[in-house]
Amino acid sequence: MPDALKPIIAAIVVALCATFAQSPPPRPAFDAFEVATIKPSPPDFKGRYITLQGHQLIAKNHTVKTLIAAAYNLTPKAISGGASWVESDHYDILAKPPGEVRPNLEEQMSMMRKLLADRFKLTFHREPKELPVYALTIAKNGPKLRAGTEPADGPKPLLISLAPGSASMAGRNTTTGELASVMQRAALDRPVLDRTDLSGKYDFDLEWAPNESQFGGQGPPQVQDPDKPDLFAAIQQQLGLRLEATRGTVQVLVIDRVERPSEN
Repeated sequence: MPDALKPIIAAIVVALCATFAQSPPPRPAFDAFEVATIKPSPPDFKGRYITLQGHQLIAKNHTVKTLIAAAYNLTPKAISGGASWVESDHYDILAKPPGEVRPNLEEQMSMMRKLLADRFKLTFHREPKELPVYALTIAKNGPKLRAGTEPADGPKPLLISLAPGSASMAGRNTTTGELASVMQRAALDRPVLDRTDLSGKYDFDLEWAPNESQFGGQGPPQVQDPDKPDLFAAIQQQLGLRLEATRGTVQVLVIDRVERPSEN
């Protein structure tokens, strides 16, 4: 080998080694949590949430019904069956996903579905039922959504932040279907059907004054703020969309079996 080529080849080898050394860790299947602790919630705790902090999923003050709603992307009103405790007993969950890669929302809820089956022995079936719903449609003057600016494979935060008298949501790279989903899971007391026919991904910021019918009555204390619109007005004014009360057919989840959780 000519001496002149040796430094070039050595540089290529070093570059390749650095590339392999920096390869991201493999993505786990996220079939189930590695470990999960389930405990009764403190009786004086207010509010409820599910979040991923660091590499732990934390669910606070959830009933089995609201856990099922989150895991299966439903409003609690579209879940029936089970004993009365599925709506009265509240639990805290601390769970560790496998590996070191941060799971996305669907992967988190896939593991939650497995936890419900294993630890709560949940079985169910689905059946169609006509229910009061909200239809998410485009308002008269058209949508006011901004084209999404996040990378296609980047994080897609869609979080509702609550404070006394105020609720806000920041959507990034979000579809209107995802907006409808988070509204029915967390905020509203009816299923929300996306009827916008919008197929893009959008950025938006939404702020409104919640009332006692939202967040399952678990929101912060209500404080009248005349400067903030209610949710229905805010969606129309800020997003150019509309929530219309109507009726529609929904695939409801009917609980066949559920048990209080097994010991940790």
